[in-house]
Amino acid sequence: MDNKTTDQQKDPMGRAIFDYYHTKKAAKLRVFSSMFYEDEIPVATLFRTFEEMPVQEQRAIELCRGRVLDVGAGSGCHSSILMERGHEVVAIDISELSVNVMKERGIDARTINFFDETFREKFDTVLLAMNGIGIVGKTWRLEEFFRSAKRLLAPDGQILLDSSDIKYIFMDDDGSMEIDLAAGYYGEIDYKMRYKNITGEPFDWLYIDFDTLSMYAEEYGFRCEKCIDGEHYDYLARITAQ
Repeated sequence: MDNKTTDQQKDPMGRAIFDYYHTKKAAKLRVFSSMFYEDEIPVATLFRTFEEMPVQEQRAIELCRGRVLDVGAGSGCHSSILMERGHEVVAIDISELSVNVMKERGIDARTINFFDETFREKFDTVLLAMNGIGIVGKTWRLEEFFRSAKRLLAPDGQILLDSSDIKYIFMDDDGSMEIDLAAGYYGEIDYKMRYKNITGEPFDWLYIDFDTLSMYAEEYGFRCEKCIDGEHYDYLARITAQ
């Protein structure tokens, strides 16, 4: 897996976050995938308050302890809340525009890729909110994810992440499923984003069911527990070293 960050000229989400922070308005942040119809991310939701967050995100924030690494932090909405609660927080994102916004918000934010092996600080909690495990892209890359986690976690550290089991997308009315097993894991999705005249590079994004996540975690020396079920096939998981 590469350690690259995002070119500002090809960073639709970063530009949308930058615009909204400075003007309180933004154009449509459009999302495309070969799997789904065109969708839109309301940019205002990237700046949501604790009260506006879904229950699994609220619970993740409550479970954070010690020094926290906020991975793929975006606008910094989770980091800001954690700082208000007394945590030392480092927020990382591959978008320089997003990192600049977070810095303006008073957050210790850095343009770093989670998989960059030169990043070797230690954290009591690694937080991957908003399906942050999606950065892995493909299940076969989970080995590198857990290797990075071992590098970054302090003794007795924890990973908190939420994701979704998207098998419901493939269900027929009678409950049967039409999944092409030869095509790979069904939660591996391709995406592309567009904002104004900025089109981002295509990227892979992973949605992973809890049982599969637990299987991989155990394989690489971790244990996985489910903290809470969301309202729509989503969940919050806590991962610790065995």
